[in-house]
Amino acid sequence: MSEKPTSPSSETDWAALDAMTDDMVDTSDIPPVPPERFAQALVRHRLPLAPVKQQITLRLDIDVLNWFRSTGHGYQTRINAILRAHKEAHKPG
Repeated sequence: MSEKPTSPSSETDWAALDAMTDDMVDTSDIPPVPPERFAQALVRHRLPLAPVKQQITLRLDIDVLNWFRSTGHGYQTRINAILRAHKEAHKPG
C-alpha cells in the first residue's frame, strides 16, 4: 500500500480560521430554522424525549410502517415524537 497522500495539501489558512470569533462568521445566507425542523433534529440526535420507555406491541397499517422504516435509522423514535406532539397538542385545557 502506498504512503503517498491521495489528495493535495490543504490551502486553508488554519491559523486565521482558529483566530476567528463567532461574530466574524457571515451567516447571512443561512435561512432561519423553524421550530418543527429543530424538533426533528433533536429526534435524529437521539436526545432523550422521556425518562422511561416501555416496550409494547402496536399494530400499524403496513404502508405507514413501511414509510417510517424507509426514513432510516431512528424511525421508532420519530413515531414516538409524532405521538408525543399529538398528545401535547390535545392536552385538556
